[in-house]
Amino acid sequence: MRLSDRDRSPSAARTAGRTGATADAARARRLALRFVLLIGLLSFFADATYEGSRSILGPFLGSLGVTATAIGIIMGLGELAGYGLRLLSGRWADATGEFWAITILGYVVQMASVPALALARSWPAAAALIVLERVGKATRNPPRDVMLSHAGRQIGGYGWAFGLHEALDQFGALTGPLAVAALLARRADYHRAFAALLIPAAINIALVLTARWLYPRPQDLEPPQPPDVSAKQLPSLYWVYLAGAALVAAGFADYPLIAYHWSRHAVVPAEWVAIFYSVAMAVSGTGSLVFGKLFDRFGFKVLIVLTVVAAAFAPLVFLGNFTVALIGAAIWGLGIGVHESIIPAAVSPMIAADRRASAFGLFTAGYGLFWFVGSAAIGMLYDRSIPAAIGFCVITQLAAVPLFAWVGRRYSAHRTAAR
Repeated sequence: MRLSDRDRSPSAARTAGRTGATADAARARRLALRFVLLIGLLSFFADATYEGSRSILGPFLGSLGVTATAIGIIMGLGELAGYGLRLLSGRWADATGEFWAITILGYVVQMASVPALALARSWPAAAALIVLERVGKATRNPPRDVMLSHAGRQIGGYGWAFGLHEALDQFGALTGPLAVAALLARRADYHRAFAALLIPAAINIALVLTARWLYPRPQDLEPPQPPDVSAKQLPSLYWVYLAGAALVAAGFADYPLIAYHWSRHAVVPAEWVAIFYSVAMAVSGTGSLVFGKLFDRFGFKVLIVLTVVAAAFAPLVFLGNFTVALIGAAIWGLGIGVHESIIPAAVSPMIAADRRASAFGLFTAGYGLFWFVGSAAIGMLYDRSIPAAIGFCVITQLAAVPLFAWVGRRYSAHRTAAR
């Protein structure tokens, strides 16, 4: 005798319900993973564009007659704009909810600024475009990172989401400098190399618009949070973590200054400078992928170890020969990748989703302020004493370790409470 739906056992109904829930969860994970990969792909072309240009900015500015101090100030001012303005961008995104519109605006400004360097014939014009490119990045990063964070919990962790994205991002940063190096090897000048970067810039804009069309509401990827995590005050954990990240930023020399040193002292031939940068970006991308996953499992222990390792970049790049400088560039790239992926991954569970853009913006504003101060200090110290510049880089980064250790002891409990 057949049973009607009404006569079916409760256990069968529960089994059907669990099957449906499992299918829904699997579909949500697939959608979230595709979103992370799409954002990573568009970031691939963004990084190919602006990191391709940054790989030769040091020698390019040197050819326009600027000093190491000027390079440090120009690049530091760019980072100040690139990080400091994120405070406004983050608040703007939280206040309006227009995450995609702000993200698209930032990408358009950034992607237009890089090929425009082909038209720069004086260092003030080049400096203005360098800073404008960072303004574009400042505009798009907080809302983009918030949209990316919505996918984190669905695919296994914030570290994995940001690490996977950063890996694709940094592999773009590997491709761009290699393309620029190939152009320079074929006797193209700096201006033609900048003009060629219009191609990946255009692809990036097309992919951003595609992502907007396919995922108009990325916030729907994240399960709703319980109301008790939506505190209006930022936790003390956040502020101590910011202090540690600021110290790391202050001690990280900009690649254009490193490239300037190599060119000035004939350590690395001009055509190899961009290749060294590609190596750094390859290490950065691989490190982001691996260590983002490890961060989800082991927490701040990973960040502490890698901060200590990354502090070794300065003596290697400023004192070493060709081979040692290459090792130093790889370690420098490792540090960049770790902090580009782990820093937003660690902030995400500290802050409720409705305040995350403001928190990202404030965090990176403080990070950028100290990057600017550090870049200017490193450039001025370099003009007077290379060992003093090295000492500044190493000491400031190692000073962050006790702060990260303090945060690490409290981070797991906070993340568990947020869930």
